[in-house]
Amino acid sequence: MLPADAAQLTPPAHVLFTEQRARTWRAVVVRPGDTLWDLASANGTTPAALVAKNRLPSGGAVIHPGQRLLVPGAKAPAGGTTSSPPARRANRAASGRVHVVRAGDTMTGIAARYGVSLTKLLAANRLTTPGWIHPGQRISVPGAPPPRTPKPTTKPAPTSENTFAGYTYSDATVRAARKNREALAKAQVPSRTELAAMIRRTALRHGVDPTLALAIGWQESGWNQRAVSVANAIGAMQVIPSSGDWASQLAGRRLDLLDAQDNVTAGVLILRALQSSAESEEEAVGGYYQGLRSVRTKGMFADTKKYVAAVQAHMKWL
Repeated sequence: MLPADAAQLTPPAHVLFTEQRARTWRAVVVRPGDTLWDLASANGTTPAALVAKNRLPSGGAVIHPGQRLLVPGAKAPAGGTTSSPPARRANRAASGRVHVVRAGDTMTGIAARYGVSLTKLLAANRLTTPGWIHPGQRISVPGAPPPRTPKPTTKPAPTSENTFAGYTYSDATVRAARKNREALAKAQVPSRTELAAMIRRTALRHGVDPTLALAIGWQESGWNQRAVSVANAIGAMQVIPSSGDWASQLAGRRLDLLDAQDNVTAGVLILRALQSSAESEEEAVGGYYQGLRSVRTKGMFADTKKYVAAVQAHMKWL
């Protein structure tokens, strides 16, 4: 099922039905960097038609290498299945820079980083909405100059109010965290018991092990929606705003991290995405704390290993 906000991308049911009946479909194997948009464009169809034909779940724009998908067209030539043609990728790269999406990236942010308009960026990638991107996706940046280098800033002196686990955060981050902490202090929030039930329901709805989601929530905040860290990690699932943007893309709608249900939804969707990409549960849990890319390139930090062990210990009594 596609997210409700993505209805504008979905052709009427009779169009999809006619298209699927009129075409021969063949299987391809997703390669690193492939997206539904790439496969749809290369095979003369739409992302919505691929989602419908392959019965992809909510957030179906997230596909992964090795996954088999049905696309329109004759049977692939002998020697195996293929995804989008290499020549097309070369043309995309030649037209400008290629940006590989990381967790928290948005099309608006990418456009600002490279100094191009959002409209041109969407057109270059044949996207009709800025919300449907995911980590690992390759975004073609038309005629882009080198990324803007931010001006060096003086790091704030470490204090008890801006430092956690050896990291010192900027004044802007600390101010944002303080503002969110004050807002949640005045808001009505669910009790810990109500939050635990909310996490369990949400995890089951999105196909995530509820015990794992509950353990993450307990480790992060003790199921406390009013918790806000110095890093501006918000609520029961301790989601930072950039990760909230990513979760909103997965949900197909804007999630409000100050709202308990949206906060839980964000954490569960992030956990689901990490599990689909990670090689083990331990790697997914470590990725929730440290970032999956960092875990894979640098290994788990000492505090990450303690975090994973704590989550696994919580799972035994939940």
